Amino acid sequence: MTQPTVIFSHGQESGPWGSKIKAMAAAARELGCAADSVDYQGIADPTERVQKLINFCVDIPAPLVLVGSSMGGHVATAAATKTNATGLFVLAPAYYMAGYEELTPGAPGIPICIVHGWHDDIVPVENSIRFARACAATLIIVDGDHRLTGNINEIVVHLARFISEQAEH
Repeated sequence: MTQPTVIFSHGQESGPWGSKIKAMAAAARELGCAADSVDYQGIADPTERVQKLINFCVDIPAPLVLVGSSMGGHVATAAATKTNATGLFVLAPAYYMAGYEELTPGAPGIPICIVHGWHDDIVPVENSIRFARACAATLIIVDGDHRLTGNINEIVVHLARFISEQAEH
């Protein structure tokens, strides 16, 4: 059974190795997965970020799990089918943002887990509920805000479970 490679996509204002990604990457590596993070700093355009992720993943063999936070969740979702990802794990993904609703990517036909905070004041939790309902994704709503830094231990548990489930298939 091949362990998936896990590729992280950070949000608009953060970097490739922030505290959440470091914690999640450590958990992925403990499961025997290769883990890496794409650096999107200086790239504001989501479409350019999507292309950078696709290019980054071009030589990664399946299975591949994409993980993204906020805009990184949008980017990972948009790139999933073009990278042949086998799983998608997103935190407070920037879906259905006001003025940019038409940019929300369609759901790839792969297992999806969304973690969102009830107190998110950047991306309304209702946006993730709407997306999850449309594609029957797993949705975990936690007592957290947009950054979810207070929920990192809980998120790591959910990610480890998600990765383990992907490895079984």
